[in-house]
Amino acid sequence: MNELGWVEHALVAARPQAVAALLRYFRDLDLAEEAFQDACLRALESWPANGPPRDPAAWLILVGRNRGIDGVRRQSRQEPLPAEEMLSDLGDAEAALAERLDGEGYRDDILRLLFICCHPDLPPTQQIALALRVVCGLPVGRIARAFLVGEAAMEQRITRAKRRIGEAALAFDTPGASERAERLAAVAAMIYLLFNEGYSAGAAEADARGPLCDEAIRLARLLLRLFPAEPEIMGLAALMLLQHSRRDARFDGDGAIVLLEAQDRGRWNRTAIAEGLALLDKALRHRRRGPYQIQAAVAALHARAARPEDTDWPQIAQLYGALETVQPSPVVTLNRAVAVAKVEGPAAALAMIEPLAEALAGYFHFFGLRGWLLQQLGRAAEARVAFCRAIALAGSAAEADHIRRHLDRLERAE
Repeated sequence: MNELGWVEHALVAARPQAVAALLRYFRDLDLAEEAFQDACLRALESWPANGPPRDPAAWLILVGRNRGIDGVRRQSRQEPLPAEEMLSDLGDAEAALAERLDGEGYRDDILRLLFICCHPDLPPTQQIALALRVVCGLPVGRIARAFLVGEAAMEQRITRAKRRIGEAALAFDTPGASERAERLAAVAAMIYLLFNEGYSAGAAEADARGPLCDEAIRLARLLLRLFPAEPEIMGLAALMLLQHSRRDARFDGDGAIVLLEAQDRGRWNRTAIAEGLALLDKALRHRRRGPYQIQAAVAALHARAARPEDTDWPQIAQLYGALETVQPSPVVTLNRAVAVAKVEGPAAALAMIEPLAEALAGYFHFFGLRGWLLQQLGRAAEARVAFCRAIALAGSAAEADHIRRHLDRLERAE
């Protein structure tokens, strides 16, 4: 990792804690974000020369707070910032600051902020988009891809949410127990989107975006403390643990994607698998099945298969069928088609996904799967068109490279 690379990594990792603490301090969304951005600029100037602070989040909170206060004061008069030496060389003062901030619970501010962003006065799509942008700092383009909408449409959605907060003067107070229960589903959805943002990163981005998976799992564990008898939160935590257990086997030494069937299962994290399976078993005992539990059950079947050929594809197809019942969507049908291809063959799977063409016209995985199915059926020309479309829609270099390998095999076979 180059010099600026580790700084960027540290800033991304510290953002949720820092923005949450600054919002608690300023109680103004835009001011908190501006203060954090100012602190990041200061870090880019200071950290390469002085080395990383002991606690980057605490450093950014202190500098951001000073910048924010300074900005407010400038409205009436000019006041100089503290000297650089006072910020970049905190020494023992930094430890005291970190201890005090920890004592104020700033690490749990993230969860608190998520519940605030998921305010019922905002439409659900705005709640989640706002949380991903403000709390996690995800670029608008990435959020748009997660929602399968255009970037301009997502920008408008986030802008409307911020404007609505400003016009309605929504409270930034911590919601009570009943309000937390009402907002739980939206918060859980946000956490899973956060996880997917990290999980979908290619090998080259793993250092910067990989921690998002760990952060999402940590937030799910915090949610379990608040809702210890909620099976869907157990299912959410189990799902993420089981998926994340494969992180060391998902890419080869060159950064290329290794499909699940080709992964070295000896590199899967057995501790995470054991925790995920235990949480899933506990959730299922409640007999209140939900989407996260069903998806975790699919992941569990993969985790329990000692070899790829031991995978219980018929049961996976059934589980995706159940998921279509409780949470129908074109993406769920696409996933079921993968299992159907294993059980009934590529023709049956292709027949399933053809009606999804319009709904998934901008979705990389649709064209990747369609190309693979056409290739299996010997329809090379159509497969080539689908693969080229998938490359154009790839969200990472690793995804594009993976599809190019399919194209290469297709051409060699001709």
